Amino acid sequence: MNDIGRFGLWTSGRHWPADAAAVAEAAAEIENLGYGSLWIGGSPADDLALPFAALAATARLVVGTSIVDIWRSDPKTLSASTARLRDGFPGRFYLGLGMGHAPAVEATGQQYVRPLSKLRSFLAELEDVPAGERMLAALGPKALELASTSAAGALPYLVPAAHTADARRILGPDKLLIPEQKIFLGTDPATARTAGRRGTAIYLNLPNYTNNLRRYGLTDEDFAGEGSDRWVDTLVAWGDAETVRARVEEHFTAGADHVALQVLSADPAPQLPMAEIRAAAQVFLS
Repeated sequence: MNDIGRFGLWTSGRHWPADAAAVAEAAAEIENLGYGSLWIGGSPADDLALPFAALAATARLVVGTSIVDIWRSDPKTLSASTARLRDGFPGRFYLGLGMGHAPAVEATGQQYVRPLSKLRSFLAELEDVPAGERMLAALGPKALELASTSAAGALPYLVPAAHTADARRILGPDKLLIPEQKIFLGTDPATARTAGRRGTAIYLNLPNYTNNLRRYGLTDEDFAGEGSDRWVDTLVAWGDAETVRARVEEHFTAGADHVALQVLSADPAPQLPMAEIRAAAQVFLS
């Protein structure tokens, strides 16, 4: 794989423009700003069309999915799509996979049972995708153990640095560990927490995340309503540049190889926050 440096960018696929030229322009700027990787979330489709477009518009940027939902994807289609990206952009794509969440799975008419077994079976069907090109969205110990044996590493999402330390211990020293970290550059508590709640409220009703965060001191009180201040402050690094940079650095101290920054904006519009992405590049990449 290409050298991805220390910092990448996490974005939801739903925030990308529909226009192909606009996608290419945004991806090229993200690479030119100095981000080493781009992780596309929001359960991207197994045709991998958006990762392909981002790769086609760039020369060095490493692109990954964070994550493809195994309950909504076909392994044969995914293998073929991954081969297309491998052939067209060698060393520049990671297939991030995850077990999804009960509410979304059950909305499709499936039963969310034995998700880890489902992931193991799905990986077994991806025979044509080498383990070194796969990453797993692992939170709990068993999922992290699977990442240590069946993937290049783990993509923990919505986690504090204490989880990064635990993940490194389980993964061992040689696997990639790339946690996602939400950031907001701004010192007004009300503005920062409003943006933070907008970026995290959806996860309050997803037990995979809340159960994991109980391990790190959060309680039912933190998960009530739109989330407590402690909920936001645990999951969003906000403040001035020095404060935010120090919070992100905690992941490296805990054993991360790379951090995928999810840059939040005070603007509620569902779009790529390019102004804030540029500002974050000044803090982390200049």
